[in-house]
Amino acid sequence: MQETGSISIHTENIFPIIKKFLYSDHEIFLRELVSNAVDATQKLKSLAQLGEFKGELGELKVRVTLDKEARKITISDHGLGMTAEEIKKYINQIAFSGATEFVEKYKDKDAATKDQIIGQFGLGFYSAFMVADNVEIFSKSHQEGTEAAHWICDGSTSFTLETTDKAERGTDVVLHVAADSDEFLEEARLRTILTKYCKFLPIPIEFEGEVINQTTPIWTKQPAELTDEDYKKFYQELYPMSMDEPLFWIHLNVDYPFNLTGILYFPKVKDELQFQRNKIQLYSRQVFITDEVKDVVPEFLMLLHGVIDSPDIPLNVSRSFLQADAAVRKINTYITKKVADKLSGLFKQDRPGYEEKWSDIGMFVKYGMLSDEKFYEKAKDFVLLKNVDNKLFTITEYTEHIQANQQDKDGNTVVLYTNDAEHQHSFVAAAQERGYDVLNFDQVLDPHFVGQLEQKLEKTSFKRVDADTVSKLIEKDHTTESVLSEDEQTKLTDLFKTAIANDTMHVKVAALSPQDAPVVITQNEFMRRMKDMQRTGGGGGMQMFGAFPESYDVTVNANHPLAQKVLATDGNGEKLAKQAFDLALLAQGMLKGEALTAFVKRSTELL
Repeated sequence: MQETGSISIHTENIFPIIKKFLYSDHEIFLRELVSNAVDATQKLKSLAQLGEFKGELGELKVRVTLDKEARKITISDHGLGMTAEEIKKYINQIAFSGATEFVEKYKDKDAATKDQIIGQFGLGFYSAFMVADNVEIFSKSHQEGTEAAHWICDGSTSFTLETTDKAERGTDVVLHVAADSDEFLEEARLRTILTKYCKFLPIPIEFEGEVINQTTPIWTKQPAELTDEDYKKFYQELYPMSMDEPLFWIHLNVDYPFNLTGILYFPKVKDELQFQRNKIQLYSRQVFITDEVKDVVPEFLMLLHGVIDSPDIPLNVSRSFLQADAAVRKINTYITKKVADKLSGLFKQDRPGYEEKWSDIGMFVKYGMLSDEKFYEKAKDFVLLKNVDNKLFTITEYTEHIQANQQDKDGNTVVLYTNDAEHQHSFVAAAQERGYDVLNFDQVLDPHFVGQLEQKLEKTSFKRVDADTVSKLIEKDHTTESVLSEDEQTKLTDLFKTAIANDTMHVKVAALSPQDAPVVITQNEFMRRMKDMQRTGGGGGMQMFGAFPESYDVTVNANHPLAQKVLATDGNGEKLAKQAFDLALLAQGMLKGEALTAFVKRSTELL
């Protein structure tokens, strides 16, 4: 018996619209059809377990075959199968009515909007028509006494449905590949697609006589079943080009209030932010969906690698867009908590091991603290601060460490730091001579991190060691008196201004210790920090600081013997002042080019 018919549909040909708007990438037709075959197979297994199917299951695998000469791709399963009535119900009525509604309701919308909306309709099977101009279904139901059915559609609204001879239970979907889709007649192309989307499907997928998937990837197992080697081996399978082993990992496994499994790996993150996005792969029931997971995973966790598998993440039918909703937000929050708990556990259980890894994970932890307030609250107990002697402290430990010696006259704790210990060595040494401790903040995110800590910690300020003279960095009650009169100080100021002749250098004379340097060049902490943050992506509000010219303070030490020399030298005061200023520039690596050449020549003449 043969039945022909026409779908009750207002649009004459629905498939060009599906082809244009449903999927952004044609290759996923294979994912959709193989996934359908896997679903049909799993449903049959479930019926057998429930005792509702008593026949022989036989070999349950999905086969993908290519006949290049005949221009055919066939996806075959040994699953539930369909009767003619079920084909009409599931293939014709639902899909076509959904497509009609879509076209009528959204015909005036742009393509992006359609791509978002079309997920409301059950059109996964029809991805076949993106690459085929004719599709056939041969299906025999698992139900006893039913006849096999043969459905044919050429991409118009017409179909043919007839009985046929098919000995085995299951479904064969045959695609007659269209002239504009020759790429899908290449074995290598199909193998690449299958490996990408179907590598971990729970039913064996056979292509060209070879099973191409692992049916039980390690995220589907319990952590107790797995060794460290299992996790490392899986990491290498996911990222075969990676030279480094992961530092550690988190095995996700939750079934309430949502279903989520997966493994997140902590890669080595060096001194520079390696925003290697698209390293976390999202699966739904072991079907690869996307590596664009920004709605599921918090921004700062995009540095992690690994796999997340959840059937509860809402997707449109093309599966190319995650649809943010309450479930996604809960998953996002859960993952953040699990990562924080893992780091906290490592810190508490094995602090020496945690400290060894700090150079690799420190950037990541700071990024998380800057990005996520809840993560900050947890991480403030396990973020580490490193001083110039390479000792590591928690925030609380460090505050206690410097409390006694680094309080200013107003009772505020002053944290001193360097962003380049070698370049700022003279300033670090001067601070250490006073018994002060100096932290190392030399990573790209540290200007932002310093700002955050200053906001969070009460009565605490941060100053870079070259932000002022050492006696001014932490102002105490006692003051040092100048040995120079006011007239001498004014004369000294004028001599240095004339010698330097640079508007970006602001000269001042101050009473410092005679042991301090004769001339110190510093930059205002606030302005320098704003410029640093602007350079590392501080946002639109910071742009104004980047445009400001450089500005430095030149502090001449009134109590250093050199000050008296400059004042006492008849006619050569400016030359001596220039030499002292150049020495200060040299100490900071700021003396370059023509000025450096002139300094060397002048120094040679003085020898």
